Amino acid sequence: MASLDKTFQRLTFLFLGFLGFFSFSAEAATKQYQFDIQVKNVSRLCHAKPIVTVNGRFPGPTIYVREGDRVLVNVTNHAKYNMSIHWHGLKQYRNGWADGPAYITQCPIQTGSSYTYDFNVTGQRGTLWWHAHILWLRATVYGAIVIMPKQGTPFPFPQPYGETEIILGEWWNVDVEEVVKKGNNMGLPPNTSDAHTINGKPGPLFPCSEKHTFAMEVEQGKTYLLRIINAALNDELFFAIAGHNLTVVEVDAVYTKPFTTQSILIAPGQTTNVLVQAYQAPGRYFMAARPFMDVPLAVDNKTATAILQYRGIPNTVLPLLAQLPASNDSAFALSYNKKLRSLNSPRFPANVPLKVDRKLFYTVGFGKDSCPTCVNGTRLVASLNNISFEMPHIGLLQAHYFNIKGVFRTDFPDRPPTPFNYTGAPLTASLGTLTGTRLSKIAFNSTVELVLQDTNLLTVESHPFHLHGYNFFVVGTDIGNFNPSKDPAKFNLVDPVERNTVGVPTGGWTAIRFRADNPGVWFMHCHLELHTGWGLKTAFVVEDGPGSDQTVLPPPKDLPPC
Repeated sequence: MASLDKTFQRLTFLFLGFLGFFSFSAEAATKQYQFDIQVKNVSRLCHAKPIVTVNGRFPGPTIYVREGDRVLVNVTNHAKYNMSIHWHGLKQYRNGWADGPAYITQCPIQTGSSYTYDFNVTGQRGTLWWHAHILWLRATVYGAIVIMPKQGTPFPFPQPYGETEIILGEWWNVDVEEVVKKGNNMGLPPNTSDAHTINGKPGPLFPCSEKHTFAMEVEQGKTYLLRIINAALNDELFFAIAGHNLTVVEVDAVYTKPFTTQSILIAPGQTTNVLVQAYQAPGRYFMAARPFMDVPLAVDNKTATAILQYRGIPNTVLPLLAQLPASNDSAFALSYNKKLRSLNSPRFPANVPLKVDRKLFYTVGFGKDSCPTCVNGTRLVASLNNISFEMPHIGLLQAHYFNIKGVFRTDFPDRPPTPFNYTGAPLTASLGTLTGTRLSKIAFNSTVELVLQDTNLLTVESHPFHLHGYNFFVVGTDIGNFNPSKDPAKFNLVDPVERNTVGVPTGGWTAIRFRADNPGVWFMHCHLELHTGWGLKTAFVVEDGPGSDQTVLPPPKDLPPC
């Protein structure tokens, strides 16, 4: 852990894949990291295939930094796909050039090219993660970011004896990009994943996977910190450990009021830190993860498992099974999320905006569009306020910074053009979905309240929304239609949970608040990759402030061209 005691860290990523490779090496002021460049074949569920990886590793390497560090990540792409990397949850103040979403803050890194992400870690500590932000490549291109507090700053909870990262993911037995292409040609959702994984491994409940099981060894009587990340593309997941309670102490790199639960719910993009006390009888206990799905949609519903193993217990001892909520347990999901509260201590206050300058109301909907080239003659689309986002061909931040005309419009509506009974009887047709690259312009330092409302257009479904460049406070959530005359009175404006990715419940709504103090172009999208691909996304153009330190920084010289 000597690499944590630094003021500067240099990291290098090289991407490897089907026709090439990725590599990762790191160099810090106090320690040098070396990683081999290699083509990686990975075997899961009796299948071996080459996948796009970082350093030939799946999941990719963990980045360890300390609050206040500067980080440089040099990415060289030798995969056959264009590439970009998003540092999920890092605020990137004035520095959208390092944020990573392809065609939003940068053009992708083309095969054979490099780009250096250069950013500071300011005012954040905890667990975040990095992942590919183009196509569906984050299926295998992801890893953890661990931000330690400044030297001499303790955790606001008991110091754990040890810690580990637990990354939940999905696995396809074939090239996931070919799966997506086939679904698009049909005008249907792509096939679901073949398995879920814990740290890249499905666990012993799958055939041929005895050696593909992650195991964590613990000592009886000790307390451990698990840094849990949901890197799955399309599934919210329950997670539990047989015989052990979980004490939640942090979400999305923000400390929370601790509470104890038998299971957690974690959406794609979210992180959750929990304390686990190894106080049970020495043995082997299953960790388990499986999807939460409260509507009848196709999903890989298989359970991934790993093992919590007490020191000295032989591998021949059968693990105890973990008890997870039912896959459709909406009551648990709603109750669990309402237990999340900001710590709101003198050292870690919850600075909730009490006065709102701009109120936004966005509806989430699905529809079908004509598609003459699709086998079915139609294709599925998703929209916010009836607008399905069309990706540009150059980076939106570049177009904004250099005032390039015709790339996007800033007339995204503050509310839906056609109000209706959003969660009433199912509607089988769209409301005439529009497509376009339409953004919302936000005044610098203004306070924003955004209500995200699920609708019953084609189907209701839960949606985890991620806002780039910001944290926000989740001031309210419930089932049914949002009532602007009654529901705000029930908002929590004292200690609401602060995070960067929030779930909108099935057939319900979620309200968030944030201060627009980070100038630039910031993506907001559903973190279900399926829905993002259908257009469930938009972006905010946050204007520059009056001060010299309140404007977007100039772009780096090696910004990738389109």
